[in-house]
Amino acid sequence: MCGISGLLKLNDGTGRGIDRDLLSRMTGALEHRGPDGEGLWVSADGRAGLGHRRLTIIDLSETANQPMANATGSTFVVFNGEIYNHVALRSELIAAGYRFHTDHSDTEVLVHGYDAWGIYGLLPRLQGMFEIGRAHV
Repeated sequence: MCGISGLLKLNDGTGRGIDRDLLSRMTGALEHRGPDGEGLWVSADGRAGLGHRRLTIIDLSETANQPMANATGSTFVVFNGEIYNHVALRSELIAAGYRFHTDHSDTEVLVHGYDAWGIYGLLPRLQGMFEIGRAHV
């Protein structure tokens, strides 16, 4: 079971972005849910941040670390769970021209699927059990 965290900084008039140390502490508090690794991402404008504690199950390689970005770096995802039909979705996305950098990560299907179908086209296609945190910049 992985652990996911996130922060969103709305305009509070201070001009400061999110507190990266706070995001790191939040994510670190989830170590018991993901002892195999930790990843953080903060948007360039400092308004959004995602954290992930990883428990490796499907794709054990470092290329499957999270937060994970799409090819253009405009969509990032943190994910907990399992997409049972990720192999079929991957095949459909490859046929549509998407290139995958992982061998068989179900997480990468999410970023490419979001690009291909949008959130309302992606979610009904997913079979599994999961929680998703997403940032689109």
